[in-house]
Amino acid sequence: MTKNEGFYKDLLSTSKNVASPLVDAIFNTITEGIMVTDPNKVILTVNPAFEFVTGYKASEAVGNKPYLLQSGMHSKEFYIEMWEEIDAFGKWSGEIWNRRKTGEIYPEWLTIMAIRDEENTLLHYCGIFEDLSEKKTAENTIQKHMNTDTLTGIVNSYSFSKRMEVLLSGSEDKQFLHALLFLDLDRFSQINETLGHSVGDSLLMKVVERLTPLIRNKDILARYGGDEFVITMTNLHNPKEAVQLAEKIIRIFEEPFKLDEHQVYITASIGISLYPNDGDNTEILINRAVKAMEFSKRNGRNQFAFYFDDLKLETNKGILIDHELRQAIKNNDFTLNYQPKVDLKKNAVIGFEALVRWNNDKLGFVSPGIFIPYAEETGLIIPLSELIIEQACLDWIKLDRLGNGHLSIAINISSIHFHQENFIDSIQQILERNNCSPRNFELELTERTVMNNERETIRKLVLLKQLGFKLSIDDFGTGYSSLSYLVQFPLNYLKIDQSFIQLIGSLNEKQAVVDAIIQMAHRLHMEVIAEGVEQKEQVELLRNMGCDMIQGYYYSKPMPIREAIDYLEFWKLEIEGK
Repeated sequence: MTKNEGFYKDLLSTSKNVASPLVDAIFNTITEGIMVTDPNKVILTVNPAFEFVTGYKASEAVGNKPYLLQSGMHSKEFYIEMWEEIDAFGKWSGEIWNRRKTGEIYPEWLTIMAIRDEENTLLHYCGIFEDLSEKKTAENTIQKHMNTDTLTGIVNSYSFSKRMEVLLSGSEDKQFLHALLFLDLDRFSQINETLGHSVGDSLLMKVVERLTPLIRNKDILARYGGDEFVITMTNLHNPKEAVQLAEKIIRIFEEPFKLDEHQVYITASIGISLYPNDGDNTEILINRAVKAMEFSKRNGRNQFAFYFDDLKLETNKGILIDHELRQAIKNNDFTLNYQPKVDLKKNAVIGFEALVRWNNDKLGFVSPGIFIPYAEETGLIIPLSELIIEQACLDWIKLDRLGNGHLSIAINISSIHFHQENFIDSIQQILERNNCSPRNFELELTERTVMNNERETIRKLVLLKQLGFKLSIDDFGTGYSSLSYLVQFPLNYLKIDQSFIQLIGSLNEKQAVVDAIIQMAHRLHMEVIAEGVEQKEQVELLRNMGCDMIQGYYYSKPMPIREAIDYLEFWKLEIEGK
């Protein structure tokens, strides 16, 4: 509006208020509404834009006063202060709500100027305004998108954090408790991978439909990201109220979700933190609720847990693991242990599986079940895997020098590492650097790895097979097993998960499953390796079923390369003695 102020001052200060044709054309075509009054605030003239915005014709406005447009939304004091500013400074600008002829209330940006002559005599008041309705609508739409999860329509993480700031800032007396429940859907990624993301999205919307009726008006339900949701319960008198909600959430997941032709069962793991007991800001409360949720997930899923003191130690330990793991990768502080694989027909060791071990000065022995998932989560699994492959090459060379070069070493390959674009190039470079052949190595992949991006997986597996690597599927039967990939993928071995082997001596059902897996694999020209074998009875059963190879504590625990070499010598002596 300020860009036209000088023009209108010149226009209205003329003695006869007569403009040139150019000025008259601008006055009649400009998009801002214009209203000119005399010193007594009686409307003298308006432009076409005024008529368009307000709905009043010029004939209806002229002779009236501006209160014709008042919406009733501003107080008497508002108008007194506005006119005092105009009288003092000759101008006022601001946002104001006015009323159209139809009765509709709308926002506008209004500038009112006092027009005076050279002798400072007041001639006119000129109001110039812009209708802000569309702009406000657009701003509201943008604001809604900023604050709302586009898929489910509930609060998003950004808006949740803002609302939590307001909530906690008004809770300084800490008279009431607030509970934060962090909810993560169990095995949601498997649904996405097997049924598709559209089904996964439909499931998330159904989850929100079930959660929403459980939320009180003053509480907050938000989608925090992916398959994670967060609920804030406000002004609690007792933590039991959070327990009751968590139990209700667990129950609503008992019924299957019907998604078109699919019927999906899914559970949730929930972590709970309390304000002010567990933290006094949103970030800490979220972090501690997540820790509690992870505890629930590790201990069986489909349950809830409060944040507790032991998890504080775990949080500190997590920070320490991150630092020490990075240093260990930098310094190559890992060792490999080797567990022999025995051919049942030949009664001979035909290879070893390499298993990484980490013994840290500060942390002691760290289980692979702890540091491997952490390395995958942080991306450290890639440099760690490269170190493992490098060490496996060096250890195979030791075997070869002692006349055991015919034995192969099996290496577990992480899904994250396998799906890197340069995976094959990097593994080739390591072998070439150590003068090793792919024929001496077996790559073990999980079902989940090969089922992700099927076309790309087939391309890589075919290329690896052409290079000379042997390929196996590890832990068969624990994931979403599919006969289609067993047929399509160029696999050499199928490893039956130890959970099936452990009970084959006592459960006929387990025997039937293992026997079926062995026969199926043989029909598909694959050899079968049973892992986790610990008893002689299991060995005999597997031999009778036609299992090809065995791996487990019955023959040997995993051991360092020096002990593995000694084990081979002992095995040879045993065979020769017989």
